[in-house]
Order: sequence, then C-alpha cells, then structure tokens
Amino acid sequence: MQRRHFLLAATTIGAAGLALGNLPQAQTLATGASAGALPMNDGKHPRYRPRHRYGYGGAIALGNMRRAISNAQAQQLLSAAWEAGIRYYDTSPWYGLGLSERRTGYFLADAERAHYVLSSKSGRLLRADPGFSHKDWQNAVGFRYEYDYSAAATRRSVEDSLQRLGVSSLDLVFIHDLSPDNEDLGDGWREHFEVAVKGAMPELVKMREEGLIKGWGMGVNTLEPTLGAIEASDPDVILQACQYSLLQHADAVERLLPVCRQRDVSLVIGAPLNSGYLAGNDYFNYSKQIPAGMAEKRQRAQALAREHGTDLRTAALHFCNAPDVVAAIIPGGSTAEQIRQNVASMSTPVPAAFWQAAKQQELIHPDAPVPTQA
Repeated sequence: MQRRHFLLAATTIGAAGLALGNLPQAQTLATGASAGALPMNDGKHPRYRPRHRYGYGGAIALGNMRRAISNAQAQQLLSAAWEAGIRYYDTSPWYGLGLSERRTGYFLADAERAHYVLSSKSGRLLRADPGFSHKDWQNAVGFRYEYDYSAAATRRSVEDSLQRLGVSSLDLVFIHDLSPDNEDLGDGWREHFEVAVKGAMPELVKMREEGLIKGWGMGVNTLEPTLGAIEASDPDVILQACQYSLLQHADAVERLLPVCRQRDVSLVIGAPLNSGYLAGNDYFNYSKQIPAGMAEKRQRAQALAREHGTDLRTAALHFCNAPDVVAAIIPGGSTAEQIRQNVASMSTPVPAAFWQAAKQQELIHPDAPVPTQA
C-alpha cells in the first residue's frame, strides 16, 4: 500500500471543535527556548530513537483526566512546555476521547514538522456518539471507543490520528493498553494480544517501511505484553508506564532491561513520577489507592534527598533517565509551574552520594543504573 499524505491546514483542527480564541502560539513556536538545554540522544542507536530524551505526556491535563480545563488553558500549558525547551509530545486517541490529540495538533500547527517529535497510540477506534461520556475524562463527550487490534483498524486508527493532529506522519505509534491491568479487557487481553500479533504488529512494521511512522512499540502499564511483543515481533520503542520509577522498578531491572539490551529495543518511560506521587501529590499511578508501604518509602526517599541537598522530584527524573536502554522520559504537568519545575530538575545534578546511600538503604535495586555525574 502506498504511503498516504495528509495535507491539512490549521483550520482543519479548528473545525474539529476547538474554540481557542486568538492565542499567540505562532510567536511562541518561533521564539521559544532552545531544546538544547534538555538531554538529547546521540543518534547512534541501531534502531530509531526520538532525538529528544525528555517529553511532555498529554494524558492528564490535555485529556481532562482529573479536572476539566479550557482549550485556552491547554494551549497555555503547551506553550509553557515549548518555552521550556520541550520538543517531544506524546498523546493518544484515548486521552479525552480525541481531545488531547486535537489540542496538541492545534498548538503544533505553526511549528515546522522536523522541529518536534510526536507519538500517539492505536488500539481504540473512536466513533461519533453525541451522548457518550466516560468517567476518566471530564467534559469529554461526543465519541465512544471500541477496541480493535487488527491490521485494518490499526491503519484506520493511525490515519484518524493524523487527521486530528493535522500532520502527515508520526514519529512513533504505540499499541495502547493491551494489558491485564486494563479493566475493559481483563483476562481477555491475551486474545486481543493474539489479534495484535497477526494484525497490528505487522501493519505497523509495514507503516514503518512506508515512512508513515519511524518506529512502533507497545504503550502499556505492565511488563507481560511488552515482553510478549519483543518476543513475537520487531518493536523499536516501548512506552513503559508505571513500571520504572524511583519507588517501583525492581521487576523491570531484572526482567525488562536485559531483554531490551539484547534486542536493541528502547524505552520511553511514562509516569516517571508515578503520575505525580513523587512530586508530592496524592495520586499513585493514576489512582488514589496508594499501595501498602509506599507512603513510608516515599517519606524515606524524601528525607534522604534533603540530606543530600536535592529533592525527590529531581532525583526521580534523573533516575528514570539513567538506563542506557531509555530513549526518553515523558512526565506530564497540570500547571505551567509544574512543567517548569520538572524541566529545571533535568539541569540540576543529583550528588553521587545520594545514589550510593539509596542503594545502601535498599531504596533502589542494587543493579539499577544511576546517573554518572557528580
């Protein structure tokens, strides 16, 4: 199949329902800070890796996960990210049932496509349904979703995302939420996984060959589908969320990192702050149900960070960025100040003594990679 080209003006995004007003994003995109202050990949990896090692996750704020924000407020968040030097944006049809993609596409409409990295997801098709709403997304109505991991649906999903985003290609596509923790799928996830092995995965390989995408992988919160995809197919980059953080990483260190090294598969770390828990909020991995012992572990880590002249957010972000198999980390940020604080942490080294003490106190796995800077 020949590669399709989608030549869309910014007005296409506006027609999707964004009443944004006269926002100066064109000026922002022209005058924002250089991305050079944030970590970059060297381009020497044998497979595709996004060149930017730090991105912005578009689920919570842009998808109205915890609270509804206006389209103008969403544009202000994206402006803050761009001005801070962020050039990698991750989104999904699932986030706000298309809302996050439309908001991201509107913001990036005036940027040259080569100047940023963009990833989205497949696995859920959106269907127009004016009466539908979902508990996860505040004020996001008008579309229902259905799961389909077949080849045809994957092609349709990617093309729909291109339309919502207003671009002609994506850098990365992740097969989304094909995982046992997905309450919609439950134990049936394995049946869907077999569909994806025969459908979505070879179709994404084909899209990669066509140049419609640069790479693909899984976008999941557990390890089993990740390891299964690496065994069954040829992924480039896995978006692994909720499995590699300062507080929770032992299983990934022992089972995931070695396989990624062996197969030259890279990781994008989602929820590096456990969806804000390591920055001080009351959510852990998108839930207010905090696992037993986690509050005590966070308190110990906070005290150790203070003792060594740093803070827990800074240590957590550097920890997730340290492994050689990590291509990028993509924290979110529901306010401009949170975005700026996260970015500032990336240019603030964590003392080597902190990592030594953290291992001695068994706060982090003895084999977990840590930053090498003093």
